[in-house]
Amino acid sequence: MAKEKRKQPDAPVGELLRVDAGSFALAERDPGALVAGPDERERAEAEIAALEQRVGRLHDRLWAAAKAGGSTQRVLIVLQGMDTSGKGGAAKAFDRLLHPAGFVVVGFGVPTPEEKAHHFLWRHEQALPGPGRITLFDRSHYEQLLVVRVHELGPWQTAYDEINAWEETLVADGVTLLKVMLHISRREQEERLLERLADPTKHWKYNPHDVDERALWPSYQTAYEDMLRRCSTEVAPWYVVPADRKWHRDWLLTQLLVETLESVPVEWPPTSFDPVIEAARVRAS
Repeated sequence: MAKEKRKQPDAPVGELLRVDAGSFALAERDPGALVAGPDERERAEAEIAALEQRVGRLHDRLWAAAKAGGSTQRVLIVLQGMDTSGKGGAAKAFDRLLHPAGFVVVGFGVPTPEEKAHHFLWRHEQALPGPGRITLFDRSHYEQLLVVRVHELGPWQTAYDEINAWEETLVADGVTLLKVMLHISRREQEERLLERLADPTKHWKYNPHDVDERALWPSYQTAYEDMLRRCSTEVAPWYVVPADRKWHRDWLLTQLLVETLESVPVEWPPTSFDPVIEAARVRAS
């Protein structure tokens, strides 16, 4: 007997995944949960493909409003997650839906000497999207509350308030933030690391340092929970996406992208000519 399609929620997916700063506990979020939508990979992929045109039009609207209407609106996607949680796969999922001319992925590694000479937010400020564009941060300014905290690489205690204030300024300047934590279980991480080791074509993705980081799992979970609780604000909330099932992760991310683009306060720019007259002129030319 064929499986029934999972009932679509009455609430937007964002409401199901959003972090409530007042009562959030990361341990209560199941990394393997099926939150909403199809319960089969094939259906999930079909629904994602069906949304490609809709996402494209929303992206076109954002760009057109900036190019022809003078809008300053833009979108910043922030991805965080433990090693192997699927940040690269999530970036590819967004890339398949968005226009390459208006979408860019920026990865942040160990700060350079020049970056270390500035405030930790400086290098992220340089990579913000311009009007009408969408930028994805693969890792981000939140590393200050994760890696820096866990490894005691420098001061981090004041970064919560600094980040919240900075993001509030960004929103006031026309940036819509979509902040996503890809939530993976420790068991799933083990399986993905072993999968990389078993396949020579994936050895390039394996870093022995990942095992050292894995030993710090409890410390990272505490750091993530504090980050999510203290930096999920009204203007820039966090969303926790269960990431053990890659296909479900991508379906949820697609829904979040649609909901985010629909929320951007832009309209198609007004027409400055008479389409009927211009059509006649085209035919007569």
